[in-house]
Amino acid sequence: MTRFALHDPIWLFALGVLPLVIWLRGRRRVPVLLVPFAASWHRPSLAAPSRWPVMIAFLGLSLLIVALARPQRVEDKHEVRTEGYDLMLAIDLSTSMRAEDFEKGGERLNRLQAIKPVIQAFIERRPTDRIGIVLFSGRAYTMAPLTFDHDWLAKQLERVRIGMIEDGTAIGDGLGVALTRLEQAKRDRTGRRIGAFVVLMTDGANNRGALSPEQAADIAKSRGIPVYTVGAGREGYVPVPIYDEKNRRVTTRRMLSDLDEPTLRRIAEMTGGKFFRASDTDTIESAFKAIDRAQKIEFQAKSYLITTELFWWLATPGLCALVLGAAFARPNWRREVLV
Repeated sequence: MTRFALHDPIWLFALGVLPLVIWLRGRRRVPVLLVPFAASWHRPSLAAPSRWPVMIAFLGLSLLIVALARPQRVEDKHEVRTEGYDLMLAIDLSTSMRAEDFEKGGERLNRLQAIKPVIQAFIERRPTDRIGIVLFSGRAYTMAPLTFDHDWLAKQLERVRIGMIEDGTAIGDGLGVALTRLEQAKRDRTGRRIGAFVVLMTDGANNRGALSPEQAADIAKSRGIPVYTVGAGREGYVPVPIYDEKNRRVTTRRMLSDLDEPTLRRIAEMTGGKFFRASDTDTIESAFKAIDRAQKIEFQAKSYLITTELFWWLATPGLCALVLGAAFARPNWRREVLV
């Protein structure tokens, strides 16, 4: 909303008094110098006196008085109440993620194929969040730092493939890298991180890396960062496609799922997060919807004013009008005009 305001409205009193002063001055027999050149407006001349110089000078004085009242254009600005977080997604890309124990629409999907669209939907539901992605297998790497550019993030997610990183399952390192990325953001007075959490997705047990899952969980706990763990895949033996380089064909083998559920539960409990077992597409979607509901923070809306000074828009024409009125009131000028 835009409105106009006067910073020093007392000057408007002078504007109201000005016509009275001119009227009283006009009734005096002897001119009195109130403003520069004002006495010249009443000097006798051969021709009938013109009222234009007085009117122009009066207009100029009026504009100057209003300008001294400091008129301003005020615009009210309000920040919309928003909900948002800084969050890192840590995604397992180990070979076991190829296990095809998910199904959707009658089509078999491997674990990564089942998780990717759910992650994408999760990102789209949180447009005010800064989101980043860490990929881990035998090692952990940052694929995308915290960003508001979710379109770019979606393109990066499409590029994720199993085999991008050397094989293994470095859960501790994956969580550690995610925590490092969150370390760049704000903390509260106690040194704990505010408005942040990690979602860790894996289908196996930690067997690589320099940092154990428990050590990474201790770091998250000390910083006040909740970690939500998602265990992907079904229990027991699951079909895993294996590429036979010799015969150049894909064969399917049944392998035992080795998800370390106790460790994932312990990580979630230590940090104040929650563990989810995602054994099918429905439970994956339910897990991310539950995380979405649990981890949203509301920031108070702020309001502020933007003011634009209008002083010069009135002072400049007022000063010009005053000078012009004085110039026309000069005897020499009026004599030249009569000639």
